[in-house]
Amino acid sequence: MTPTFNRRTFLGSTALLVASPAILRAQARTLNLYSSRHYDTDEALYSDFTKQTGIAVNRVEAGEDPLLARMQSEGANSPADVLITVDAGRIEKARGLDLLQPFASEALASRIPAHLRDPDGHWFGFSTRARVLLVAKDKVADGAIRTYEDLADPKWKGKVVIRSSTNVYNQSLTGSILAAHGAEKTEAWAKGVVANLARPPRGGDTDQIRAAAAGEGDIAVANTYYFARLARSEKPEDKAVVEKLRVVFPNQGDRGTHVNISAAGIARHSKNIDGAKAFLEYLATPSAQRYFAFGNSEYPVVAGLEPPPQVAAWGAFKQDQLNARVFARNNAEALKIMDRAGWK
Repeated sequence: MTPTFNRRTFLGSTALLVASPAILRAQARTLNLYSSRHYDTDEALYSDFTKQTGIAVNRVEAGEDPLLARMQSEGANSPADVLITVDAGRIEKARGLDLLQPFASEALASRIPAHLRDPDGHWFGFSTRARVLLVAKDKVADGAIRTYEDLADPKWKGKVVIRSSTNVYNQSLTGSILAAHGAEKTEAWAKGVVANLARPPRGGDTDQIRAAAAGEGDIAVANTYYFARLARSEKPEDKAVVEKLRVVFPNQGDRGTHVNISAAGIARHSKNIDGAKAFLEYLATPSAQRYFAFGNSEYPVVAGLEPPPQVAAWGAFKQDQLNARVFARNNAEALKIMDRAGWK
């Protein structure tokens, strides 16, 4: 009988397994996935993996920090085979804590662009989200704002809405600016953004989008999949929000738009290395990439695959080719810079 998908959320203690031949065979048919992705649409992704391979997926689902703390406390007894997270800063933190092991794969090297994976093979990005500007159509002329750097231009004083500096998406964005311009110019930029805020940072990306549509600001900074969710919604109030805003992909004239990733790597103490490798390689297949794209409105990383219609309607754009590990490693310094700038 083909194993079925089993979704479980648990944070209890880990039982030690006796490595009998029968248990080892059972382990080979089960993958323990530690996931901070909280999207119900991913269930179809995991079910498809089970259907294709016969390997059941047990998901341990929690926030990134609790998952990393759990893996640390479990040590060599951890049942985790694969860790999957949202944002490069978080998966790179796992690598820095020695919770992942490197994996060389010709399939992943050929399918996943170099800037979206760890150069040493500890983790791989399987979907992307662009951090874009959502501007009020009736207040911001086409071409009036073109770059992230423009967010600090005094002409936008009182017009910008963006999340807190404690948000990892903003830390990664600032980390990319730090890589492009250095600490001094990045701090000046952060101070300019703070001076241009329409309100103190609060809420998530969707809150920024709604605030711009409601006239609280003219420019919202958000990841594309949040806007795509509103575009896919059947609710009249969501359709009204989308109608009022226009997507701007920043920095198309120079380095390109910052993109972040959902990424995964093999756990340092995986007991099912073959299953973990099969799962990572599966995530880069066309079928899995379509689940990322059409299930959660993310961009596929494999060339030749299209995003869903609501996302494709915004047009193609140039990505910043900065390796995700670079801006992820800059997160801590980026947060210090934003703190000094008064970015709450």
